[in-house]
Amino acid sequence: MKRLFVLVVFISLVFPGLGLAQEVSSPEGVQSNLNLIWIVFSSALVLLIQPGFALLAAGLAREKNVINLFIKSLLGMAIALIGYWAVGFGLMFGESGTGFFGASSFFLKDAAFVKSPSLYSLWLFQGLLATIPITICSAAMSERVKLWGYLAGSAIMAGFLYPVFGSWVWGGLYRGSGWLEKLGFSDFAGSTLIHSLGGWAALAGVMVVGPRLGKYNKDGKPNVIPGHNLLLAASGVFLLWFCWIGLNGGNTGLGNHTVALIAVNTILAGASGGITAMVASLVTCKKPDVVFTLNGILAGLVAISAGCADAVPSEGVVIGAISGILVVISILFFEKIKIDDPVGAISVHGVCGAWGTLAMGFLLREEPLILKPILIQLLGIGVCFGWSFSGSYLAFKFIHKTIGLRVSPQEESQGLDYTEHGTQAYTEFRLPIS
Repeated sequence: MKRLFVLVVFISLVFPGLGLAQEVSSPEGVQSNLNLIWIVFSSALVLLIQPGFALLAAGLAREKNVINLFIKSLLGMAIALIGYWAVGFGLMFGESGTGFFGASSFFLKDAAFVKSPSLYSLWLFQGLLATIPITICSAAMSERVKLWGYLAGSAIMAGFLYPVFGSWVWGGLYRGSGWLEKLGFSDFAGSTLIHSLGGWAALAGVMVVGPRLGKYNKDGKPNVIPGHNLLLAASGVFLLWFCWIGLNGGNTGLGNHTVALIAVNTILAGASGGITAMVASLVTCKKPDVVFTLNGILAGLVAISAGCADAVPSEGVVIGAISGILVVISILFFEKIKIDDPVGAISVHGVCGAWGTLAMGFLLREEPLILKPILIQLLGIGVCFGWSFSGSYLAFKFIHKTIGLRVSPQEESQGLDYTEHGTQAYTEFRLPIS
């Protein structure tokens, strides 16, 4: 405890601008500052999720679209952060008389709390979480979407679609009060709010833009379009696995013992998901498929997010293991019905996020025959699908009809690195002659 006290005092003196220079002569003061430090550190880990997703998406894409994917990750995050600062945070956490969305705290101009470090740390963490759903869409819709259309979607997602549903689930964390939250819907770290919402939005986006050129033959049979660098994709998953500790652990809002269980469940669910996905791919593909295995790890991480603070490690292993099998089945299903998702994001985030949220209902039951928690979880899952899919479909359709969403066939053939940015990621890559 003495070393912790010295550390907090040192950080308070060196970084006074973070608002850490509170009274630390008491255990309460030490704990308060430790909470702030943990949230800021967790936020930094969530920020690193973006390059993790970018590496994964770029590795599973063709070399002619790599730069475009990284630029979309960077600019999409920037647009989402500004949108969430201006409007999204207020809709999600502002005071609400109806319980449907907030109507205050826009632009972080909350007179009563504007100088509060706790408010700033809350916004920092939640603002970075708000950038994840649109990144899921970017990965699923990769190789065929215009930059400006994607950025418009980023603004709509982070400024409206995500925070409104977020107010229904997490509004009580600050000044809001959502109706799903009051019913008892539980989603500790966002299996539904972050991941399923992003997955269903991605499904809507893919349906609007259609499959990539050459993905399906005239008879409907899918063709394999391999990613250009599985090492990049695997590196992205390693980074995401590491950062997920902050994504799940930061939702405690506390730098205390509760983080340990969350971290253990997070790591174990990812591990079991990867193992079962590899086995499932061995059954379906006759060889242990690398992409399925990577997606199995992510599926386990997504699914455990809802219950990472409540499950015991054995339950976390089971939730992750089921996710690994489910994601393989789901990816094959969507490919069969002509939903072209190059990275499997719809299955990883949408389907496995819903499974993890449903599993949370079983964890909340006090007696085996009580179905109420499960029914409430199912309600939240259904509401999320209805809100995210319908809202995103309308938004992407509007963008498609106005500024445009899908690039031309010629631009898609040449690659978005060249047609949208006038450059290329690899000097040895030769553009096709138009």
